[in-house]
Amino acid sequence: MSDTHAAGRRGSAFSSTPSSAGKDRSARFPRTPLLAGTDVEAKRGELLAYFHATFDRYESLFEVLACDEAYFRKPISLRHPLIFYFGHTATFFINKFMLAGLIEQRIDPRLESMFAVGVDEMSWDDLDDTRYDWPTVAEVAAYRDKVRAVVDRVIRETPFTLPIGWKDPFWAVVMGIEHERIHLETSSVLMRQHALQYVKPHPAWQPCAEYGEPPANSLVDIPAGVVHLGRAFDEPIYGWDNEYGHHRAEVPAFRAARHLVSNREYLGFVEAGGYADDSVWDEEGLGWRRYARAEHPSFWVPDAAGWKLRLMTEEVPMRWDWPVEVNCLEARAFCRWKARATGQPVRLPTEDEWNRIYDHAGLTDVPHDAPANANLHLDHWASSCPVTRFAHGELFDVVGNVWQWCETPTYPFDGFDVHPIYDDFTTPTFDDRHAIIKGGSWISAGNESRHASRYAFRRHFFQHAGFRYIVSEAPVLNPASTYETDALLSQYAEFHYGDEAFGVPNFPKALADIAIAAQRRFGNGRFGRALDLGCATGRASFELARAFERVVGIDFSARFIQAGARLAETGALRYTMPDEGELVTYHERRLDALGLAETAGRVEFWQGDACNLKEVFTGFDLILAANLIDRLYSPRRFLADVPRRLNPGGLLLLASPYTWLEEHTKREEWIGGFKKDGESWTTLDGLKDLLAADFELVQGPQSVPFVIRETRRKHQHTLSELTIWKKRT
Repeated sequence: MSDTHAAGRRGSAFSSTPSSAGKDRSARFPRTPLLAGTDVEAKRGELLAYFHATFDRYESLFEVLACDEAYFRKPISLRHPLIFYFGHTATFFINKFMLAGLIEQRIDPRLESMFAVGVDEMSWDDLDDTRYDWPTVAEVAAYRDKVRAVVDRVIRETPFTLPIGWKDPFWAVVMGIEHERIHLETSSVLMRQHALQYVKPHPAWQPCAEYGEPPANSLVDIPAGVVHLGRAFDEPIYGWDNEYGHHRAEVPAFRAARHLVSNREYLGFVEAGGYADDSVWDEEGLGWRRYARAEHPSFWVPDAAGWKLRLMTEEVPMRWDWPVEVNCLEARAFCRWKARATGQPVRLPTEDEWNRIYDHAGLTDVPHDAPANANLHLDHWASSCPVTRFAHGELFDVVGNVWQWCETPTYPFDGFDVHPIYDDFTTPTFDDRHAIIKGGSWISAGNESRHASRYAFRRHFFQHAGFRYIVSEAPVLNPASTYETDALLSQYAEFHYGDEAFGVPNFPKALADIAIAAQRRFGNGRFGRALDLGCATGRASFELARAFERVVGIDFSARFIQAGARLAETGALRYTMPDEGELVTYHERRLDALGLAETAGRVEFWQGDACNLKEVFTGFDLILAANLIDRLYSPRRFLADVPRRLNPGGLLLLASPYTWLEEHTKREEWIGGFKKDGESWTTLDGLKDLLAADFELVQGPQSVPFVIRETRRKHQHTLSELTIWKKRT
C-alpha cells in the first residue's frame, strides 16, 4: 500500500495494541448484535457502529502490506491476489443490497462484476491462471469510500422493524458485515503466506509475546451424551444457512487430548519421518503431499539454528508451546502415526464429538461486555499463543487460538434451506471434500466466534487451523452431505415429492390412494404385502405403506432405488432442480412433512428387472405398475409372469400413457398402438387379450393426469390410463 494511502484515516481506531483493546471496552471489537429488542433507533446505532468497526478493521489489515506490488502478487497460486479481496467485501455489500432491494443503483458495475466471486480451491493442483485488468489500489480505496457512504446511508435511513429476520431486507446489512469478517480472517492467512518483503509489522496487529515449553499432552475423559445441533430460523441473531435446521446424535464416551497439538508435540511426527512415510497418509493426503513436496508444516521455516515460525508479518524463533497449524490431511497423518505408536485408536473428532467437548467444558459464546476467556475475537493478540494459556474446565483451548479440524465433511442439517440472496454460500461445499472446522482462531470474530457456526474448507486448505486428537473405538459416521444433481433423478424426486403444479394432484400419491380404495372394494380382504413395480424414487411405496403391512419397491435403476432407500433411512432427500440456464434451485423433501415418517419401517427397496423378477418376490395382495409397461423391453413376458406373483384375489394396477417407442421396446413386443387385421388395436385391447385368462377387469379405464417439471417454466402434462385387474380365484 502506498505511503499516502497508509497514512489515511483507515485503521485509526486501532492505534492501541490488541492486548490493551482486550482491557478497554471502548476499543473491543464489537460482537455480532442481537437482532431483537424494542428500540429500533438504538439498534440502528448499534448496527452502524458494528459496520464501521468492521470496515475500519478490515482496512487496517491491508495496512500491513508493504507496497502496492504486494496487492498484485499472488501469495499462493490457487487464490486471487490481495487486490481482489480488498475490493471483494465492498462489492458484496452492493451486490446483495441490489438483490435485497435496499438500493436501486450500482456504484461501479465493472468492479462489482470483477470482484464478485472469490476462489474456492477446487484441488491442490487446480491453478487459476485467469488474467485480470485489476484496478489500482487507489481506485479500490476510493470505491470502498463510496461503498462506506452507501452502507452508512442505508443503515441510517432505511426503515426496519425488530426483530430483523432471515427474510427481512435488512438481514443483508448484517450479512455484508459478517461476510467481511470472514475475509478479515482469510485475508490474514494470505498475508501470512505472502513473501516477507511484501508485509510489515503494524501496531494494531501485534503477535503474542508469550512462549516457552509445553507440558506433555494427556487425555481427558469425555462422558457419553446427546448433542442437539442446529438453529431455528426465527432466532434473532445472524447465522449462515448451514447453521439452521436440526440434528441430534448420541455420542459414545471417548477421551480427548487436554491440549491442542503443539509445535513441540508435532515435531515428534516430523522427526520420525512422518512426511516420508506413505503408510500414514490416505490417498488424498499422499497426492497433496507429493504435489506440494511437503516435508514439514507450511508455516515452519527451516533455519541453520533450528526452526523458525512464520507469523503474519514476521518470522520468529519457533514457539514450541503454540499450536501447530496444518491442513486436515497433515492432521490425519499425525493421528495415524500416533495411533500406530501408541496402539490406541487415535483420530480427529467428528463435529458431534467436538460439540460434546464444548458441552463438557461448560462454555458459552464470547460475552459482549468482557474480554473472551480464549484467544478469540481479536481480544488479545494478532497470533496464536501458548496452548496452556486459556483453561476451559479440564481442557485448554476448546475454543480459540486456532480452528480445529474435524473428520466430518460439511453437510446440511434436517430442515436446511438456502438464503434467497445468497444461495451458494454452503451448497457448493456439500461434496464430501470440505471438512468442518470448529472453535475459531485468534482472529475469528462475529458469527465466526460463535460455537453454532459451521465453517468448512478443503482438506488441503491452510487456515489458522490446527487440531486436537481424540481416542475412540467408535467409527466415524458421516451424515449424507450431497445434493443429487443427476438431472433425471432430480426430476423424478420432484415428480414424487415436490409441490403440486397447475392444480394436478401428486401422481404417485393419487395412484396409491386409488389402489388402497380398490383393495378395500375389490381385493382379497387382506392388506399384507404390496409390490410397487417401477417404483422410481418411491413415493407410491411409502403411500401404500399407510395401509399395507409391508411394501416392496423395485426399480431397474440403482440410483432411483438408492434415493428411496435414503429416504427410508434418513427421512430426507435433497436434490437440485434446473431453474433456467445454469441456475438451479435446492430442495429438501422430508417424509415427516408429507405425513409418511411412520411408514418408513414398512418399506423396502430392491433393484430388479420387472421382466425377470427373482423368485422371492411373490405372495403379494396388490401390485402397482405405474408408467412401466411402455418402457419394458418385454412387456408381454412381464404380463405373463405377473399372475404368479399375486395371491388369489389380489389386484394388479396398470397405469401408462402408452407412449410406445422402439428405443425402449421392440415393435413386436408392443401390446397395442398399431393396426391389427386392418383395425386399430389399442393397448387396452392388448391388455384384455393377454390378461383375460387370469384376470378380471374390475375398474377402469380411467385417466390419471400427471405433471413433470423440467425447468421453472417448462412442464410435461400427461394423462396415464389406469386399469385395475383382479386375479381370478
